[in-house]
Amino acid sequence: MKKKQLGLRQFKLLTIKLVLSLFLLSIVWVLVYRWVAPPVTLHMIQRRAEAGAAGKENPAIRYTYVSIEEMSEQLPLAVVASEDQLFLEHAGFDYNAIADAFKRNQKGNKIRGGSTISQQVAKNVFLWHGRSYLRKAVEAYFTFLIETLWGKQRILEVYLNIAEMGDGVFGVEAAAQKYFHKSAADVGRQQAALLAAVLPNPIRFSAARPTPYVLGRRVRIARAMGRLGGTIYIKTILPENEETN
Repeated sequence: MKKKQLGLRQFKLLTIKLVLSLFLLSIVWVLVYRWVAPPVTLHMIQRRAEAGAAGKENPAIRYTYVSIEEMSEQLPLAVVASEDQLFLEHAGFDYNAIADAFKRNQKGNKIRGGSTISQQVAKNVFLWHGRSYLRKAVEAYFTFLIETLWGKQRILEVYLNIAEMGDGVFGVEAAAQKYFHKSAADVGRQQAALLAAVLPNPIRFSAARPTPYVLGRRVRIARAMGRLGGTIYIKTILPENEETN
């Protein structure tokens, strides 16, 4: 009996140590990426593996990290207008969108979900892709961490660098070079809106060969960018620069 109690106590202590270790590791991981560009993400690795398995001759990933100062201000404005218009107001979660997504899922309708930009960064940088309550719970935890330890500017910068914008094309710099033959700093309003338009499904949709649906989304996103007030809308979280609205 005493041996059993001792074994149970040791198991509890080991569990507590493991949980604390994982907690501290997650804090360090997030803090490192507060200043260091993610060299790669699990999603990039997964996409390369899928490309290799499909027999592609060149499954390489296009990914070049640039700071938000090196981007056109139209780019952060476009993704906020397209993906998360309450980005500057919420603390990582859009509860109305989450509730709406839950109700629609209960009805069996296929939707994109209610993820904010912060949640997408947490998922794409720190986690695996998949649908489970466990992954969503861990995603919520990392979302809270980056909102607390990074702030809006860093979250938006990382999102613009790790979002897939084409088959194996990650981030605005790689996308701008591939589709427009220019740097992210020189992307205009319509081009930024076009890149944002493919985000729901960058494998199915292409900025190089936009379908009528994508072109329609571009128009709606460009209008939303104007309704938000142009780049003045996100000036509060962007560093000082000479680019005008």
